[in-house]
Order: sequence, then structure tokens, then C-alpha cells
Amino acid sequence: MAGVEVHYRIRWPLPLEVRFRIRGFTALLGESGVGKTTLLKALAGLIPAEGTPFGGLPAEKRPVGYLPQDLALFPHMTAWENVAFPLRGKDRRERALALLARVGLLDHAHKRPKALSGGQKQRVALARALARGPALLLLDEPTSALDPVTKGRVLGELVELVKREGLPALAVSHDPLLAGMADWLVVLGRGRVLQEGPPEEVLSAPASVEVARLLGYENLFPVRVVPGGVEAGGVFLKVPLPPWAREGKGAWLGVRAAEVIVVREDRPPPEENVLEGLLERFYPEGLAYRGVFRGPLTLEVLLPRHVQERLRLEAGRTIRVTLKPRYLHLMPG
Repeated sequence: MAGVEVHYRIRWPLPLEVRFRIRGFTALLGESGVGKTTLLKALAGLIPAEGTPFGGLPAEKRPVGYLPQDLALFPHMTAWENVAFPLRGKDRRERALALLARVGLLDHAHKRPKALSGGQKQRVALARALARGPALLLLDEPTSALDPVTKGRVLGELVELVKREGLPALAVSHDPLLAGMADWLVVLGRGRVLQEGPPEEVLSAPASVEVARLLGYENLFPVRVVPGGVEAGGVFLKVPLPPWAREGKGAWLGVRAAEVIVVREDRPPPEENVLEGLLERFYPEGLAYRGVFRGPLTLEVLLPRHVQERLRLEAGRTIRVTLKPRYLHLMPG
């Protein structure tokens, strides 16, 4: 997979030095304020910075297509006029319409931004970025303006369009949803890259608690390594121990809420890592139900709607949960 090596040093508006590789559609995850947008602006030449690629080139000469967070569409222009804005020549309109056709919006060419959905606005901005003939696409928080109900579908369509163009792309976000759609995942912390790699590897094996939080691990707690597993709050949990784990040493254990399994009363209980406690809170969340289990450990629980329809759980009920070893992830303390 073709890639772009990035090595940038930024002093203002915040100190940041990063080195990573853009491979296909790359997602850069990080909390607000760590410098994600600052890095994009530096790559686009909009703020002073040193590094590669494009170091020393003014913004107008950099072969990048930039989709800012607010998309920056001109409200008084139609879709095709927005796309044609960076183009020159008598055939501007025809070329703009061809670009809108590439992103599936030819039928909306004469609509102004206020008449378009959030996803359609993104596609207009993408077509305008492609009009520059870029060697690299930059996307700033592509999920921020999307409706929560349709966000996954719209984002998936956008990522598919970008991949179809065959251009390397860097999309920055704090939304873990983007991570699973990328070809390569980079996690940014304060002033540095914390981890990078294929999304499935980073998501299943975060290198630190900081990375795990960014990737949506709701349940994180300190543990002590013991033979065959760990001790957490006086509870033994069987966990596969990585080579670095040493008996008696501290570590952190993480498990996603969706991977805390509620034990069915009509089936034999699992043999390991079973906890009993109170389902303290339980409420619908989109197409799932989220709750808080309070027992020997306090855990967030997330059940798909079809599971809840079978179990019929409610707040105040005593339940048992199991933490299957394959879903538990151990990190250095």
C-alpha cells in the first residue's frame, strides 16, 4: 500500500512533534486539544511548521485537498459553483459537474448548501478538494456535523469514496467509529504519537491506558499480576499473561462494555471469571441498552437490543456477568 511519511515539528499554537506513516485511508485519533487540527493545518501550509512532506512550500503550491471541520462551503453558491471555485478555464462548469458525478451528487448540482444533508455537504467539499488534483487528502473531524442516527452509514460512504479515488488520506477525529473503517490507525497523545498500526491490531491491543480510553474501553482498572491471571479488587480473574507481565507487578486491565457478558439463568454458568452483583442503572441507548453493574467490580455493560429482548433485564435486579479471558486486555501499569 502506497504511503506518505510524515515528520513535523510545530511550535505554535502548541508544541508538537510527530512521526508516522499515512497508509491508504489513515485515521488519526486523539482527544480535543492534543493538536489534531493543528497538524492538518501545518500539512496544508496554513500555519508555520517544519518537516516533510511539503516543507517550505506555500499553501497554494501544496498538492493537498483540505476538508475543514465546517466544510467552508459558500452558502450563496450552488454545489457545482462551490466545486468550480478552485478551477480555471472556460470548461469549469463541465469539470465541476464531472467531479460531482464522481461523488454521486450530479442530481444535486444546482442546490445550495442549505438544501443539502450533512453527508451531501461532505461530498461537495470532497469534490471541491479533488478539483485541486491533490496528492494527499486531509479531513478534519468528518463525523462532527453528522446526525448520530445516520453517522455510521454516511461516514462509511465517505470513506468508500475516498478509497475509490486511490489517494492517501489523513482524517483526524476523536470518534472511535472512524478507527474501524481505516486502513491504518494512528493514536495521538499530548505532543507525540502513542501508537500506530492496522486498526484491528491497535483496537484489540492498545499499548497503554491512554490509548485504550481513546479507543472506547469503558472499563479500565488497576490490577496485580498473579499466577494464571490478575487480582482486581480482591477478585481473581483468569487472563492470558503477555511476556512482559511479572508476578506481583502492577498493570491495567481493560474490557469494553459490549464484551461484558450477562450470564443467562437458563444455562449452566461459565467456569471462570463470573461475578454477581446489582444492575444499578439500565437505559436504552440507540439500538442497545447500557447499564452499570455493581458487584466485586463496577462495570459498564452494553447489550444489543435483541439480547435485552431475550433477557428482559431491568435496574435493581441481581445478575451475574462473565469476563471472558479473550475479551480482557492487559496493559503495563
